Amino acid sequence: MLKLIDPILSPELLYALRAMGHRHDIAVVDANFPCDAGDDRLIRLDGVSGPHALDAILGVFPLEEREPEVAWRMIAENDPAKILPVFEDYGASLRKSQGKPVELTAVAPHDFKDRVRAAHTVVVTGERRFYGSVILRKGAIPPQ
Repeated sequence: MLKLIDPILSPELLYALRAMGHRHDIAVVDANFPCDAGDDRLIRLDGVSGPHALDAILGVFPLEEREPEVAWRMIAENDPAKILPVFEDYGASLRKSQGKPVELTAVAPHDFKDRVRAAHTVVVTGERRFYGSVILRKGAIPPQ
């Protein structure tokens, strides 16, 4: 156990987060998201909700601040403007960690899946709500 770090952040996940470089993407996906079990980028957080996983990750993860789009979600039910409760929960997590609203950019399902395939790390949560997936871009920590 470590102080000030949510215990759901496993050694494998902490390693992946630390190994990621500036502008690498991490996907936090729901329990229904199609993933290849043999993929070594895959980290499982079964039984953990998507928002809890996102809160824990954002507790140690610097989000990119110099780009207009740094967080993405899948378009739900063919309506880019449709905001599901899970999107609101992810938005609240982002707002809490960044101290300001962060837009969850809507992406077509096939493009979202391509982005997940290209991500540095994929975290599969126990989130059961449909479309309960998000992608984040890692930022940099400036010198003091």
